[in-house]
Amino acid sequence: MTQPQVLILQHVPWEKPGRILTNLDDLGMGTLTLNIAKKKKPDLPDFNEIAGVVIMGGPMGATDYDEYPGLKVEAKLARAAISVGKPVLGVCLGHQIIATALGAKLSHGEAPEIGFGPIKRVDKHDYFSMWDKQIDVLHWHNDVVGLPAEAQLLARSNATKVQAFRIGTALGLQFHLEVSAPLLEEWLDEPSMVKDLKAAGGSKSQLRDAFAVSDPKMLPLADQVFSGFAARCNTYAQTLR
Repeated sequence: MTQPQVLILQHVPWEKPGRILTNLDDLGMGTLTLNIAKKKKPDLPDFNEIAGVVIMGGPMGATDYDEYPGLKVEAKLARAAISVGKPVLGVCLGHQIIATALGAKLSHGEAPEIGFGPIKRVDKHDYFSMWDKQIDVLHWHNDVVGLPAEAQLLARSNATKVQAFRIGTALGLQFHLEVSAPLLEEWLDEPSMVKDLKAAGGSKSQLRDAFAVSDPKMLPLADQVFSGFAARCNTYAQTLR
C-alpha cells in the first residue's frame, strides 16, 4: 500500500489551497492536487488510500455537469468519503459541491458577495468555533446553497444564510480563510477576478487595504480550522496504515 495522502481538487490555477496546504505540510501529510473538472472519467487515486478530500473554489456552478462533468465525480467522491468517515473540506465552490451532493438546493444570490464582510457565528463545533460572535472574512461568490438535511449550521451573513456548515466528517466554508497575502496577489493578477471585483464596486487597492486590516483577526480562525482538518486527516491516515 502506498502512503495515504490528501486529495486536493482544484478547478482553476489561482484558487489554490494556500493555508490549507501549509497546515497539511506542517503535519507531514502527503497531498495530490488534481483538476478533474472537465473529465468525465478522471484517473483518481485508490479511494482506500485517500486520507482526506479538499474541494477548492472556482468560477463555475456546482451543478454545471454538462460543461464540467468532473464536478459530478467530485460530488460522488464527497458523498463516499463522508459515508466512511474520511475528513472532507469544501471552500466556496467546494462548499456548494458538498451541499448539493447531499441534497441541498443551489441558487443565485441576490447580488455577488465579494470583498471583506462579517459572518456571524450560529453554533460552535470543535471543527469550527470563533472567539467572537462575528468576524470579517473574504467573500467571493454569487451562488448560494441551502443547508443539507441533518447538517449543523455554523455561520451565516446578512446576504448568505449558509456560510459554514458541518455534517459528519465534512466541513463546508462559503468564504476564503485559505487566502494569504501572496495568494491574494495571484487573485488580483487574474483578469476574471479583477473583473468580478470591479463589477461588485471594489478595487485592488481597497481589497489590499481591507486584507491588511482583517487578516490578523482572520488568521487565528484559519489556523484553527485548517490545523484541525489536517489533524483529522493524519488520524484517519493512521487507520489506513
